[in-house]
Amino acid sequence: MSLAHEKVEKNVGLLAVLIAVVVSFGGLAEIVPLMYQAEAIEPLPGVKPYPPLELAGRDVYVREGCYNCHSQMVRTLRFETERYGHYSLAGESVYDRPFQWGSKRTGPDLARVGGRYSDDWHRVHLINPRDVVPESNMPSFPWLAEREIDGAQVAERMRALKALGDPYTDEQIAGAAADVAGKTELDAVVAYLQGLGKHAPKGN
Repeated sequence: MSLAHEKVEKNVGLLAVLIAVVVSFGGLAEIVPLMYQAEAIEPLPGVKPYPPLELAGRDVYVREGCYNCHSQMVRTLRFETERYGHYSLAGESVYDRPFQWGSKRTGPDLARVGGRYSDDWHRVHLINPRDVVPESNMPSFPWLAEREIDGAQVAERMRALKALGDPYTDEQIAGAAADVAGKTELDAVVAYLQGLGKHAPKGN
């Protein structure tokens, strides 16, 4: 054993610093290429930043913790594509902050739920899931029908997303309050759910 190696092993502080340096270099070697790759990912055809009502619905979806039971990523496994449709692609999620991919499925994956059920079905399901799925263990969300969307808050959220790179126009942001006027959180979540997967490739 060399003297330098022996010195490092006996000095706990120095050993800890060197371990941290090595782990940092390893982490950078893995993370930096992914950052550049993420910048190069292009939206799929038709994929645009969320319209005001869908954006508000997505925020409510995140606030209520829906991602704790529903993933939004169809894996490339055959049994998943046969059940849900085409596997998820990065270009579908370029405007998602944060991503809703998830890994836990107490309930079904929602990546392809858009258009599968009517708006009325979603409304009933959100207010009391057991009215349409008797065996469901999903909680009820009746308060969503009572709370109106704050248009100024939606516009502010769009402004923040524009600063992060989402291509919202000033006209879209200015019109956000009018787009959601009189709409409830229930309307917003339904709009968000109906938009999921609408630009996904067809087939498996």
